Parts: sequence; C-alpha cells; structure tokens
Amino acid sequence: MTARRHETDQGLLVFGKTGQVSKELQRLTPVTTLDRNDAPLSDPAACRAKILHMRPSGVINAAAYTAVDRAEEEEDLATLVNGEAPGAMALACAELGIPFLHISTDYVFDGGGNQPWRESDAVAPLNAYGRSKLAGERAVLSAGGHSAILRTSWVFSAHGANFVTSMLRLSKSRNELNIVADQVGGPTPATAIAETLLTMATAMRNGQSGGLYHFAGSPWASWADFAREIFTQNGSNVAVYDIPSEDYPTSAKRPLNSRLDCSKIQRDFGIVPPDWKAGLSRVLKELKETDA
Repeated sequence: MTARRHETDQGLLVFGKTGQVSKELQRLTPVTTLDRNDAPLSDPAACRAKILHMRPSGVINAAAYTAVDRAEEEEDLATLVNGEAPGAMALACAELGIPFLHISTDYVFDGGGNQPWRESDAVAPLNAYGRSKLAGERAVLSAGGHSAILRTSWVFSAHGANFVTSMLRLSKSRNELNIVADQVGGPTPATAIAETLLTMATAMRNGQSGGLYHFAGSPWASWADFAREIFTQNGSNVAVYDIPSEDYPTSAKRPLNSRLDCSKIQRDFGIVPPDWKAGLSRVLKELKETDA
C-alpha cells in the first residue's frame, strides 16, 4: 500500500495527536486532532461531549493506554481508557449517525497454535492490556452505531517509541543482541494503518458497512527476524541471537502467535496487507533524513 493524501477528509475528528497512527493520519489528510488536554480518555463523558459538540463527519480513535507491562498494575485505568472511553465515543457517533473507527490489537487472543487468527475466532487475552482492549471492542460493538474495529499488530514508524527505534538505539552501543524468536506476527507500518483507516472511513460515509477487521503486515516474522531486517537495511553490524520468551521475562505475558488473517478486509474493502520490509525501508529513510 502506497501512502497518498486524502483531500476529502476535512470533517474527520481524531482522538490522539502525538501517537504513531495519529501522526501519519495528519500527514495524509487535514484532520482535527484532540490530545489529552482537549479530551482525556480517562474521562469518557468528556470524550462523548466533545464529539457531540464538534459534530464531525466521522471519528477515528487513535489514542490508547499502551503501556502493556504497567497495565498489570493499572488495569482499572487501562480499562477506563481502552474500554469505557471508546464505548462513549461510539455512543456519541451513533447518536449523530456518523462512522466511528477504533484501533484494537492481536493481544485479544491467547496466542495459541500457528494459524492466523480470524475475526470470528474465540478471544482469550493473556494480560491486562489485552483485556482492556477487548473491553473496548465490546463497548464499541454494543453501542449500536456505524462502527469499525481494526485489529493490528507490531506497529512501527519513525515517530515515538517502537521496536524499530528501540533496535536502532541499542545498535549504537551494542554489537550483539538476544531477541525473542518464538513470538511470531506481522510488523505493521503506522502509515499503512492510517491509510487503511481513511479508506474505510470514506467507504463507510458512502454507505458501506463496518464491523470487525484484521490488518497487519506481511510476511510473518519473529521479533528476531524483524531485528535482523532492521540491522540489515540500516547497515548496522549487530549480531542477533534467537532466544525463547522465557529467557526475556516481562510483567505481562505476550502471545506467541500474533498472526492475523487479513482476508476479510481485502474482500470487503480491497485492502491488502502491506509489505512491512518496504515500509521499514521508508521509515529508516525518514529517520536518516531527520537526523541529517
């Protein structure tokens, strides 16, 4: 998928201003963004009121509580932000009769097996973050409006903290790294997620149905595979050694299988999974230009 500007989306309201996907949305089209000072997600009623006051043509929620490990100690806050706030947004959009698009995660699954997860598969989150995101999905779908939920995975960009920027930072002081190799998924460029959301928003405003969809990069890779590709493309002389998840303990348990079946979104919207290696090339180029 090649990013292109959408010149007809001026009426879109985006929750989130500095996150990876929000940054890409702002580069693609004129949108109105709200940060935590404008409408804190810890105050769902304020989020609902903001939508009703602004009366946009559509709403994208690109904001979330994303501290996966800290959520183990702050599950109530994570659920408020990731669960109740999106539900309140969806209710406001339903009242106005406008589309609402919300980003979710592969973490709603337990990570078992090695087959790509379909939208109809049973959910069973392994951690507090996953439970909070599942609560958001259920709240959005129960609002009864014209909504779409986009589950994605392993988001990266040239902005903020993500796996790519973390690996590049570590490569400046390390010539070898131990990286988890038994977690497998689809790294997904944030710009491809933004492009997908805009395409879906336009289609939904033209009468197409929403629903629950999967969208992630291709081909599948482990975190170790991802790291090797980062270093290869960047010309970094860093050796990557595969390790199991048990050798890299974290507060929140991660799913081993994060593969997402994207055939439904391709069928309904004509959107194909992005080539994450090509997306990585563009991100690295942008980072080098920024540093120049």
